Amino acid sequence: MKVVLDQDKCIGSGQCVLSSPDVFDQRDDDGIAVLLEEQPGADAEEGTREAARICPALAITVAE
Repeated sequence: MKVVLDQDKCIGSGQCVLSSPDVFDQRDDDGIAVLLEEQPGADAEEGTREAARICPALAITVAE
């Protein structure tokens, strides 16, 4: 699994951090998401897929 985060699209809702805190974080100054792990382990797969699914800006892409 490979995760791509388009920070230019991110609106800083924080949904990704709530769904997968080991994979995503937010910048303190503006709330924009930060990708911590481009290839998360199997234990983070479900949360990461959920983060991509619920992202209001559609800024997260998950590929096999």
